[in-house]
Amino acid sequence: MPIQTSLKAGQFNESVIREMTRLFLARGDKPGVNLAQGFPDFPAPVDMMTAAIDAIRANVNQYAITWGAKNLRNAIADNTERFYGTRPDPEREITVTCGATEAMIAALMATVNPGDEVIVFEPFYENYGPDAILCGATPRFVTLHEPDWAIDPDELAAAFNDKTRAIIINTPNNPTGKVYTREELTQIADLCIKWNVTAITDEIYEHMVYADSPSSTAEGQLASGFIPEGSEVRTHIRMADIDGMQGRTVTISGLSKTFSATGWRIGWLIAPPDATNAIRKVHDFLTVGAAAPLQEGAAVALGFADDYFRGLSTLYGGKRDFMVDLLRRTGFHVYEPHGAYYIMTDIAGLGWTDDIAFSRWLIDDIGVAVVPGSSFYRDPALGRTKVRFCYCKKPETLQLAAELLGRLKAK
Repeated sequence: MPIQTSLKAGQFNESVIREMTRLFLARGDKPGVNLAQGFPDFPAPVDMMTAAIDAIRANVNQYAITWGAKNLRNAIADNTERFYGTRPDPEREITVTCGATEAMIAALMATVNPGDEVIVFEPFYENYGPDAILCGATPRFVTLHEPDWAIDPDELAAAFNDKTRAIIINTPNNPTGKVYTREELTQIADLCIKWNVTAITDEIYEHMVYADSPSSTAEGQLASGFIPEGSEVRTHIRMADIDGMQGRTVTISGLSKTFSATGWRIGWLIAPPDATNAIRKVHDFLTVGAAAPLQEGAAVALGFADDYFRGLSTLYGGKRDFMVDLLRRTGFHVYEPHGAYYIMTDIAGLGWTDDIAFSRWLIDDIGVAVVPGSSFYRDPALGRTKVRFCYCKKPETLQLAAELLGRLKAK
C-alpha cells in the first residue's frame, strides 16, 4: 500500500523555476543560456571565499551557535546601522538561517497560526504561497497591476480582516523588479497597524536598485553600467523604518544575491525580541544552524567598503539596460525593472498565447531558458502571456543570449 501524503503537500507543485533549469540541463552540451534561475555565473568575492577557506582550515567545522555565529550577527548589526541608521541588537534581534528561504518559513511558522490568513502580492516569488500553506494558513492574494505593478488601494484594503495575521512584501521584487515607494509602504503600514498585522519583508535584493530607463547603447551599458543623467533613481526603503512598523516587522535578507553566493545558503532575520525568540525556536528545529565556516566568510563580506555595495547598482544596472534593449528589439513587450535582477516580459506580440509552451520551445529550439509567467500567479491565466528573464550573468553570457535570441527574431 502506498505511503499516504499530506493534504498540505497536495496543495502546491514543485518549483517551476528549478524545473526550467533541469529542462535546460537536459539539453546536454548544446550551446545555450540559462536565464531562468537567478544565480550568477561569475565568481563570488575572493576575500569572502578566502575567509571561509581559512575558517575550514582553522577547524571551524562544528556547530555554530544555533541563531548564528556571534561575529556574523555583529556584522549584520554593523551593516544595518551603516546603511539604514538603525542598529539591531545582535543578541536579541538577529537570527542567522539557512538562506532567506528558511528565514521566510521560520518567520511564518513563528508568527502565524492554522486558520490565519497571509496576504501575498502577485506576481509573487513562488515560495510564498506554499510557505503559508505549510503553516496551515490561507494565502490571500492582492494583484500588482502592470505596466508599473501598482497597488490598487481598495483591493489592498479589502484583503485585510480579522483573520489576517501577516503580509509578505518583497522589495526589490522578484519577478517584476518593482521597488516599493515610501507612499506604498506607508499605505501598507497603516493597514497593518489598523488590523494588528505583522509585515514580513523579503529584502534579499536590497542593494540592487537602478535609475529609470536606459539612454545609451546597450553595448556600452553592458560593459560598464551607469546612471543616465536626469534619471530618477529608486531608493530601497525598509518597512521596518516606516513610522509605527519597527515593532511589527520581520526583515529578511541574506548573502546569496549581494555576494553572488546562492549556494552558501546564509540568510538572516531582524525582528523584535519576542518575535526573535519564537523564530529562533522554530529555526532550531528546522535546521539547527547554517554552515559554520561559511558564516565566517559572510561576516567578512558584510564589512566590505561602501564602494562594493554601491557598485552592485552600477554592475546590474548595466546588465539590466542591455537586456531591456535586447528584448525590446527582439519583439518582447518589456516591463522595465527598477531593482533585483529580473525582467518580466509579454510574449503576445510574438504571436504566443501559452507561456509554458513558449518556454519549452525557447529551450528546445533557441537554447534560452526562461520562467513561465503563470508560475507567479494564483490564477495561471494572469501570466499566460508572460515570461521572466534573469540577467545576473557574465557579459559574454548575455552576448550569447543576444545571438541566440536573434534566431527567435528571424523565426
